[in-house]
Amino acid sequence: MAKKKGLGTGAIIGIVVAAIVVIIILWVIGAYNGLVNADVNVDNAWAQVETQYQRRADLIPNLVATVQGAADFEQETLIAVTEARSRWQQATTGGSIEERVVAANQMESALARLLVTVEAYPAITATQNFRDFQVQLEGTENRISVERKRYNDAVGIINKKVRFFPTNIIASMFGFGKRTFFEAVEGAEEAPSVEFT
Repeated sequence: MAKKKGLGTGAIIGIVVAAIVVIIILWVIGAYNGLVNADVNVDNAWAQVETQYQRRADLIPNLVATVQGAADFEQETLIAVTEARSRWQQATTGGSIEERVVAANQMESALARLLVTVEAYPAITATQNFRDFQVQLEGTENRISVERKRYNDAVGIINKKVRFFPTNIIASMFGFGKRTFFEAVEGAEEAPSVEFT
């Protein structure tokens, strides 16, 4: 009777090595796909922030026109709002996220000055158009706040992935890096000061 031949030691080692290689390849694919997913989520979250910024920028000309039409208003404040809107639009056509954030914060500051200044003009605040635009702006600012938080959450996820071992190896191999959190500019926590002469 012939003996059944089993797998030799070399064959067993070959199978084990092949299994380890397959496991490593599957892990690399999974890590890479996870990084791509996190990176796309950051881009998507930033697009949502910019959508709300655009909504605000689209409201500004109507707000400015309403304020101008309602009273002999301080031109300096209106010019500041219009210029801030223009800077934001320029930053969206090729500026980095950091430049867009700075431009958006400048627009926020100009709008805050406008709304604080308008409070001294009861004729403006009494018009239905102004009240409607103010409600729209407040809603937009709330949406911007929510989208900024979602963006920062997405950035936090990818930043953890590119720093955790061993995913950081895959991240560096394929060029994934830390993304920038949205941070308010220095002094943004202070209310704008408005002086009447």
